[in-house]
Amino acid sequence: MKYVLIVGGAIVLVALTVLVVGSLLPVTHQAAREATYRAAPADLYALITDVKAFPEWRPTVQKVEVLPPLNGHSQFREIGNNGSILYEIDSASPNRLLVTRIADRSLPFGGKWTYEVIPNSDSTTLRITEDGEVYNPIFRFVSRFVFGHSATIEEYLRDVGRRFGQSTGVRTPRSGASIISQI
Repeated sequence: MKYVLIVGGAIVLVALTVLVVGSLLPVTHQAAREATYRAAPADLYALITDVKAFPEWRPTVQKVEVLPPLNGHSQFREIGNNGSILYEIDSASPNRLLVTRIADRSLPFGGKWTYEVIPNSDSTTLRITEDGEVYNPIFRFVSRFVFGHSATIEEYLRDVGRRFGQSTGVRTPRSGASIISQI
């Protein structure tokens, strides 16, 4: 009986610690990663904007439903390992920039993702910046300390590399490196 109480107390202590630490973390975060591919900017942009084809190259996405535009913004729903998530395209600049955001306010998380397509001499860099929000303190703890805020971005960049038949290194962008100010 003594061991049951000790184990039970330890579980309660861990749960309370996760809850308290998660509550102290900020709701918002920003994470950015980039990778470079041997591909033309137009090919890379076409890949990331063809949402119906996501299940062909993103293993975590089983299905995409393209929905009618709302307030002038294209919408699509991804169905996969993370459940069903409604996205909206906030803005797009062909072959240069794509900004998407989660449009479903009922989820325990949200945010926007900025995809910058940066041409180089013989390759193209894709930089993704996540401005995320995690509302649930337990999810905030897990996102920050278990998975890391950049895990989804890194997985996406590796999926892009596989689609182009390339092994690619994912890296953190240099501070201040952005093409957004040029647009």
